[in-house]
Amino acid sequence: MKPAFYKWQVAKRQELPSEFLSLTEKEKLHPLVAQILFDRGIKTAEELEKFLHPTIESLHDPFLMYDMERAVARIMLAIERDEKILIYGDYDADGITSTTVMKEAIETLGAEPEYFLPNRFTDGYGPNLEVYKYYIQSQEISLIITVDNGVAGHEALKFAKEAGVDVIVTDHHELPDELPEAFAIVHPKHPEGNYPFQELAGVGVAFKVATALLGEIPMESLDLVAIGTIADLVRLTDENRTLVQLGLQMIKTAQRIGLDELLKVAGVEREKISETSIGFQIGPRLNALGRLGEASPGVELMSTFDEEEAQQLAEEIDAVNQERKKIVEDITNEVMAMVNENPQSSAYVFAKENWHEGVLGIVAGKVMNETGKPAVILTIKEDGITKGSARSIEAINIYELLNENRELFTAFGGHHAAAGMSLPKENVAKLSEVLNTSIEKSEIDLTQGQTLFIDEVLTPKEVTVEFIEQMNALAPFGTEFPEPYFLFKDVKFTDGKAIGANLAHLKGKIEQEEATLDCIYFSAGDKLNEFSTEEQNELVGKLSVNEWNGNKLPQLMVEDFQVNGLQVFDLRGKNNTIPLPFATGLFLSFDKKTVVPENAIFHLQTNEAQEIIQCIKEKKITEIIVLDTPTSIEILADILQETSVSRIFLVVNCPNEEYLQGMGTREQYAKLFGFIHQFHEVDVRHKSKEIAQYLKIPYSLFIFMLQVFEELGFVTIENGLLNEVEKPEKKALDTSKLYQERMKKIRIQEFFILNNIPEIAKKLTGKNLQVAL
Repeated sequence: MKPAFYKWQVAKRQELPSEFLSLTEKEKLHPLVAQILFDRGIKTAEELEKFLHPTIESLHDPFLMYDMERAVARIMLAIERDEKILIYGDYDADGITSTTVMKEAIETLGAEPEYFLPNRFTDGYGPNLEVYKYYIQSQEISLIITVDNGVAGHEALKFAKEAGVDVIVTDHHELPDELPEAFAIVHPKHPEGNYPFQELAGVGVAFKVATALLGEIPMESLDLVAIGTIADLVRLTDENRTLVQLGLQMIKTAQRIGLDELLKVAGVEREKISETSIGFQIGPRLNALGRLGEASPGVELMSTFDEEEAQQLAEEIDAVNQERKKIVEDITNEVMAMVNENPQSSAYVFAKENWHEGVLGIVAGKVMNETGKPAVILTIKEDGITKGSARSIEAINIYELLNENRELFTAFGGHHAAAGMSLPKENVAKLSEVLNTSIEKSEIDLTQGQTLFIDEVLTPKEVTVEFIEQMNALAPFGTEFPEPYFLFKDVKFTDGKAIGANLAHLKGKIEQEEATLDCIYFSAGDKLNEFSTEEQNELVGKLSVNEWNGNKLPQLMVEDFQVNGLQVFDLRGKNNTIPLPFATGLFLSFDKKTVVPENAIFHLQTNEAQEIIQCIKEKKITEIIVLDTPTSIEILADILQETSVSRIFLVVNCPNEEYLQGMGTREQYAKLFGFIHQFHEVDVRHKSKEIAQYLKIPYSLFIFMLQVFEELGFVTIENGLLNEVEKPEKKALDTSKLYQERMKKIRIQEFFILNNIPEIAKKLTGKNLQVAL
């Protein structure tokens, strides 16, 4: 059995009411698409219409947001008085787009605001007191408008108020128990407000202010709203969904010079823009700026009207992103090497000098996704303080675990799935200890992985291009409305092969009842041998249409898979190239001469089945690696019958290859006997190899034949000298115990070496089993 990496949760299918079926039939929706919509809460005519056909009219009135009138009046007054206005943003994609939306709205009204995006490393997140002092005291700023930040900026805002400067906060982050002293706080979750949708991104709130300021919806800003909303991973439902849908349409039809240049360097066709290309190509490039340095070039790019400047900025931003990717890759490789040295840890805490602080959250996320365990990745600063980020799986609230040990930190904050922190270098080991101890005490099953929600169980014959294209029309997908995952059960995996650079990816087909479906599994080239050739595979993935030379074919983008029942893997004949990355498997050898791989944590050299069975049960082992030929077939059969072993890797090396040399022929025995009779006394201690070569008998077989002759009393061997026995008792060769043992050994070797894996599996268990490719 090969378990799934994720914990699969299949949605419970709800029966579709006739009224809803009628609605979806009018829309000509595929029945499975209708089922997905209903299961996800789209159940009324109004909800379906709003979902399928979003319009500007479905956006909420911005003046429903608390303090909006007060904020707009103050900004308009500042514009009339020609006051100096500062827009104070944030260093991520949401902050960059929020700043640009607010900047362009105020410029449309005739003012020329300044803007400032803090540096992650020198200014930190949110209102910075020293920055406020500089702009208020040196630049004569009289109105500050925050975008995508501000609700936690008590100190800086208090200073501004005492200096006679008004601050308008526009933000969407969680509200503190006590709000700062601001002139106005525009926030969808304001405790005294009642805005209909509370999950706007920072750019969504900025867009609402811009709409209220201008007295109309600034359509030209919808592209920025889509980018910031998608990049910030807020809920892609209700108003956010409408904003993103309209924004994507705007990107396809309008032209923002800077965005066009960024799309070019990212290799994204503007006409084919989607939430996926924004999430994986545009958002990361904008975020890279703030991760490595200054984020202001992002605002410059998005607001420029100069094509040459736009091209230069886009190329510079792309270069920063390439640098960011290289840094992430290098640190991730270092960290994963550390992980491999500690495979049994329940949580990973690693710290090192010179790791770039701006990417540690990404690295922690990669480690968590790869291992299914929480990860804390830290960089050691010159002052002995370590700073970094944590990421955690759904089953473990990393904030609570760290908060229980708050005394270890100099600074700390976060939520269920992520946290940021600073702590003295000497506390890192203690942090690792308390995390691992707490998780182990909780007895959480870390083998389960994070939950993967599955919309439907399908068969290959149900998947058509028409269905996939209709399903894709449900986009944009995102947080709280993810792209559907589908489960295919009891399928064969055929035509599997590793493809791409370094053979990193896996391509194949799934097959069931003569229907097939193409598959692609990225970053899984090494998993080819994991699949079964029988109908025992279960695969989960997303569906896409693969277009090639004008042809359209449905395709499964595999995300996870499992194989039920016992699996037998064929590693025979691999010799010293055996791929054995098994951290918790039991390595079995039956011959003392067998070399055991250095990475073997658990190893037994024994011929006693019960000893092996006891070890497997005590250590809860589920896979065994058989390094050499067992002394009997029954040993493995007993192990399978009495334990929960679900995977066997057959290496079964035979150093002496008895099954190839056989028992020796009649002619070979006659040759040897004749040689002994001719010389009577033979120095087998020093001359055995020369004699074997002379008689043209393989050396190991030659030694075996001598031992049989000695056992049967045909010769004596003392002090390395072999002497012929005169008139020995006549005995058949097969009466020798050595002869019988070799014959048995050869039969076992032939069974394990010459049979195909299905035959071996059937013999060991008495039934047909899944077999690795």
